[in-house]
Amino acid sequence: MITLYGFGPFFGLPEASPFVIKAEVQLKMAGLAYTKQIGSREESPKGQLPYIDDGGQRIADSTFIRMHVEKTYGVDLDASLDEHQRAEAWAIERMVEHQLYWMLVHMRWMMQENFDKGPSHFFDSAPDAIRDKLRSDARANVAMALRFAGPARHSLPEIVELGTRSLSSLSMLLGWKPYLMGDEPCGADAMMFAVLSGLLTPFFESPFRDRVLEFSNLVGYVDRMMARYYSGHAWPRMAAAA
Repeated sequence: MITLYGFGPFFGLPEASPFVIKAEVQLKMAGLAYTKQIGSREESPKGQLPYIDDGGQRIADSTFIRMHVEKTYGVDLDASLDEHQRAEAWAIERMVEHQLYWMLVHMRWMMQENFDKGPSHFFDSAPDAIRDKLRSDARANVAMALRFAGPARHSLPEIVELGTRSLSSLSMLLGWKPYLMGDEPCGADAMMFAVLSGLLTPFFESPFRDRVLEFSNLVGYVDRMMARYYSGHAWPRMAAAA
């Protein structure tokens, strides 16, 4: 039995981390039984979540989790795709993970109101004497990561402009297909859904959320993926309002 380790539900989402959502949706796509537990970075092989334990073998990083699942269980999440489509799906997934994901991080951690109502509460259970320092240090580390990744070197309007260009590209690539590459979801849909739902959750207000709402096909896509893979999660359908 596979055990998936994540953070748990936060921010009106089934999981705080889009990478945990990606891994979980891909396990669902593969039709594999699994259990889910709250994990810690200290116990992860790479100091990050998600990771899985599969019969005593621990694998961290959502991409390597997928590779393990496909190899071990004879699953191909892109079975319906030809070679060109596989390449296109991989390129789209990389754009989402390495560009749009940082928009989500900026929205949660660098916008003061969102930080106060969101990530700040990760530290509520810490001892009083160190709680504020833990919050401050964590936020400083995220700010540094954002600078290394690039977005923190730009003004907020510039970050939003870059994000909007990526959203526009995703909207054009999706068109009015049910899923990214056609009538059935592929592996890349898991990450695309994870990041878009993270940007779209009503828990946070931000210009990034405003931009997603401008693309009605992306809004409908998130609703559709949520209904398919997290039918028990209380997600307000937004397509009609977009």
